[in-house]
Amino acid sequence: MSITVDHLSKSYGKQLVLDDISFNIGQGEIVGFLGNNGAGKSTTMKIITGYRKFDAGTVKVCGIDINDNPIEARRKIGYLPEHNPIYPDLYVKEYLKFIANLYKMDNPLKRVDNIIELTGLTRECHKKIGTLSKGYRQRVGLAQALIHDPEVLILDEPTTGLDPNQITEVRDLIKEVGKEKTIMLSTHIMQEVSAICDRVIIINQGKIVADDNEQQIVRQQDGVTIFIEFSAPQKADELSAIGKVKQVNETTFLINGETDLSNELFQFAVGHGCSIKTMKQQEMSMEDAFRKLTSNK
Repeated sequence: MSITVDHLSKSYGKQLVLDDISFNIGQGEIVGFLGNNGAGKSTTMKIITGYRKFDAGTVKVCGIDINDNPIEARRKIGYLPEHNPIYPDLYVKEYLKFIANLYKMDNPLKRVDNIIELTGLTRECHKKIGTLSKGYRQRVGLAQALIHDPEVLILDEPTTGLDPNQITEVRDLIKEVGKEKTIMLSTHIMQEVSAICDRVIIINQGKIVADDNEQQIVRQQDGVTIFIEFSAPQKADELSAIGKVKQVNETTFLINGETDLSNELFQFAVGHGCSIKTMKQQEMSMEDAFRKLTSNK
């Protein structure tokens, strides 16, 4: 596993931020890490990258325990925090050379040139970072995270504040990089999950409340709703064998289930000697599932 988090807990004073969470991320996966503000996303990422201590549990990166061998573990990680820590007065190429030298790379200039090309910074590499658009500053942040060719990338809301074109560019870059790296990214943008993530982990009030691919998470939240009207009155308790039933009137029902229920409903109608006058199906969106899982009412 590229990332292993086992029974991890963290408190700030009396506030429990992470409550005995566990998850694994395999090699080559792109995993979205979702949650409301204050749910524990950034704290988890900072712990994995070695920037925060924790109270209990174990964290391993590429099999290396971050407590036992913190330097070796960090060498495996590229990290782009939410607030991109770049130096606006440095030129792009100058900054990346500085980062490469921090990693004591054998041929830093060659690596800088390669990473500039990979991240699409060729036309901007002789400009000061402070003069770049936010989209290009995010590219610089990704470049510094990738400069030492890490096996794992941790990206904390990498597209926040970007315009639609910049978001598309950064997503495409992440997908391209993800062909060879393990990526864990946090985001509040559900379209981003659909666009680039293989799997989704949702955290709420310090606990993992979902860990699966997007389709399964939606279905597990009764992700399919069918509005159906029969030609004759039916009994709700007989329909309950198919899914969760809400009766509208004698002939009309709302039925929830994890999968497409059309075949079962057609068979039900035939078996009860009636026809279906109206049937409409609507799948819950990832945004709907997220709201349901993170509602603290």
